[in-house]
Amino acid sequence: MPLKPLMRIHDPESLARGEREFSAEFRAMSQRVLRATELTSRLNVLPFEDEAGKAALFEQLFGQPLPKRVTIYPPFYTDHGLRLELAERVFINQGCTFLDYAGIRLGAGVMVGPKATFITMSHPVDPGERRLYLTGAPIEVEENVWIGAGATLLPGVRIGRDAVIAAGAVVADDVPAASLVAGPKAAVLRQW
Repeated sequence: MPLKPLMRIHDPESLARGEREFSAEFRAMSQRVLRATELTSRLNVLPFEDEAGKAALFEQLFGQPLPKRVTIYPPFYTDHGLRLELAERVFINQGCTFLDYAGIRLGAGVMVGPKATFITMSHPVDPGERRLYLTGAPIEVEENVWIGAGATLLPGVRIGRDAVIAAGAVVADDVPAASLVAGPKAAVLRQW
């Protein structure tokens, strides 16, 4: 899925005046990022056995209680929280990051290894546009997927049912169902 502009960073009228005032949408997102950061920082210092405290903070972070049999081991990080959809029996290990502003959905039975990162937002590549707006696309992970430690999923990818993402993999393209992907993807695509 190609990245599309999701949000203007600066108000167009202020840019026309030669100023750089943040857009209302960007200010609202920034406020939510601060709230999510506050909630995750509180979550990440709770005693591990404080199940009631963790449940209350997750409910505030996600805007609803965790689904049945979902396990999340802190530390846990998200920049939004309200656009992270978890089905039943999802397991998320320690140190994972979910930048979910454009939406992330984990299907039933998904297992996520430690320090995995899900990123739904980015900036345009063009230096002239980079500070003007944010781009992004949702991440969809179908049922029974295993995501290895330190894997990174980039905006717009869809992971098919029963797939395995190897530890350290960088996933920039869709992954077919019942398949294994591994390795870094970095390569020179263009220059300016």
